[in-house]
Amino acid sequence: MTVMETTGTPTDTCAGPPEGNRRPDGADKYTISEVAALTGLSAHTLRWYERIGLMPHIDRSHTGQRRYSNRDLDWLALVGKLRLTGMPVADMVRYAELVRAGDHTYGERFDLLRRTREDVLSRIAELQGTLAVLDRKISFYGDAGRALASERTR
Repeated sequence: MTVMETTGTPTDTCAGPPEGNRRPDGADKYTISEVAALTGLSAHTLRWYERIGLMPHIDRSHTGQRRYSNRDLDWLALVGKLRLTGMPVADMVRYAELVRAGDHTYGERFDLLRRTREDVLSRIAELQGTLAVLDRKISFYGDAGRALASERTR
């Protein structure tokens, strides 16, 4: 899905909530409780993201109520994926700052995401090793359980 990041430049990003749950662009003014329901994030977390600079561009209604857009939902989906990578919050905030700073930060963004990818690949390798140990143990106990069961039936 191609969307605009905060710079207005077309970019690829993670998809937000399923399109069926979204309003058409232009009519996409979601309250914080609606965004919480759509994303699974708490209102407290959404306010915190805004406070630390992950979501500093949230529009407000004439009464000061937050109004999120489909673009904000896309951004939250990306932040959610970054969280799953284990990226530190400080790095996520730095990434958001770089996006807001403009196209001249592509190199820094690339480096930040590349480092995160390397960390994820390292964790995947570690988890694959852990999975192999679990598989061996499960196989051992499965074989041992069958052997015990056959001895009891003799």
